[in-house]
Amino acid sequence: MRTSKSTKKSSAQSRIPRISTRGYYDLRTGVTLKKGNYVLYPSKFFENLRQKEFTIMVHGMRNDTFGALAKFKIAKTRLAHLGYGYPVVGFSYDSNVYGAHLKSYEMKAVKTAKIIAEKNGKNLAKFILDFKRKSPQTRIRLMGHSLGSDVILHALRRLAGNPGMVESVYFFGSSIPAAYLSQKKYGKILQKVVRKKIVNYYSLQDNVLEHAYKIGSIESPLGYCGYSGRTITKYTQRKVQPKSHRFASYVEVLDGYP
Repeated sequence: MRTSKSTKKSSAQSRIPRISTRGYYDLRTGVTLKKGNYVLYPSKFFENLRQKEFTIMVHGMRNDTFGALAKFKIAKTRLAHLGYGYPVVGFSYDSNVYGAHLKSYEMKAVKTAKIIAEKNGKNLAKFILDFKRKSPQTRIRLMGHSLGSDVILHALRRLAGNPGMVESVYFFGSSIPAAYLSQKKYGKILQKVVRKKIVNYYSLQDNVLEHAYKIGSIESPLGYCGYSGRTITKYTQRKVQPKSHRFASYVEVLDGYP
């Protein structure tokens, strides 16, 4: 039997290694549905992973399993184009919250998504700790788009007390409130946990974050406003002009990695 092009494409996407917490949290409320830390696909890939480094890409809001896989593929393709020869791993979580597409429900949807993102910070941190125990010399880089930045922030917060655990962090169109980067909030923790650098790609033309800012669902989004106060030395930001809020648009502005 011949395999269709769409089937081949789906099969190629499914082979992208990923850390998953799908089904762990309620898409309407953010309530925890089952115990556990994460599931690895394929498990043998992670068992045999002994590279010098790899990158974990964390997708944004309104992505189901297939949407998340598409974002991981975009990250892998773009980084390979820039000469990055190490593995790209996806972190897939319950970001496709109920009612996110409905104007009358968007405030509730964003609140639920933020709850789920914070809880997934614990799951991502647990994976990093587990992996570092078996391969302490491996460098781990984190790349987050939109709500994925929240997952990363809360993972780093959970890793407080583990200096240099993460090599570097890259935010694209981040939904983190800018104030979180202050010394009084999480700045000092990020300074210790991230060994090399934290780079924030933000855009004053990001209409999605601009809307969230105007209706008050996100307070001064880092990906829209940038950061203007005193922050940590490892933090830098770049004002860019992506075509839209989509991850594909943001990652196109990358002219080098890492």
